[in-house]
Amino acid sequence: MDLAIFNDISYGMYIITTKENDKNIGCFINTLSQITSKNPTVSISLNKENYTNKVLKETKKCAISILSEQTNKEIIAKFGYFSSKDTDKFTNIKWTTISNLPIVTEDMCGYLIGNVIKVIDVNTHDIFIIEIKETKKLTNNTPMTYKYYHEKLKGKAPKKAPTYIEENNNFTSNKYKCSICGYIYDDAKEKVKFEDLEDDWKCPICGVSKDKFIKI
Repeated sequence: MDLAIFNDISYGMYIITTKENDKNIGCFINTLSQITSKNPTVSISLNKENYTNKVLKETKKCAISILSEQTNKEIIAKFGYFSSKDTDKFTNIKWTTISNLPIVTEDMCGYLIGNVIKVIDVNTHDIFIIEIKETKKLTNNTPMTYKYYHEKLKGKAPKKAPTYIEENNNFTSNKYKCSICGYIYDDAKEKVKFEDLEDDWKCPICGVSKDKFIKI
């Protein structure tokens, strides 16, 4: 079975947020689908190992921010490749509180607020059915798609994402892979050898240092 075919399925880019006591929780998702228009409901998929999954099952309340093509890729990296369990993802970004929920607003198209009405167990992931109670459009920016994220920002799916596909690592020795987010640095394409990069160079997707890269 050629799993690469799943890369042709269209997705949007979102950040789902909730709250655990006084702690803001959130993560990047790309599998939101609208289910109904009257009494609107949507579905999302979250890995069972994701800390946001655990908290959302407890709170049953969340907000969903819609990313735009202007969204800083550092926001995607922060919410996509680190855990809310030990990282404050809301530091140094624009966000607000509505209905006692943290909502990321920086360069977002808008947001939705809703309640979880059902959770469906699907092997490694859970599908959350969410009844939407409030929405707001923030900008007229173009929503970011997963295709844009892959092709323009050169982003990769986090390992816990429903769309993660393990890549074939039959690369030449002048390529280096980020062990955190999977970004590939190609000497030939970048026209600068990886070992010649400045010591303070950071991964353009998740922001980690050179020592987190593996030669492949």
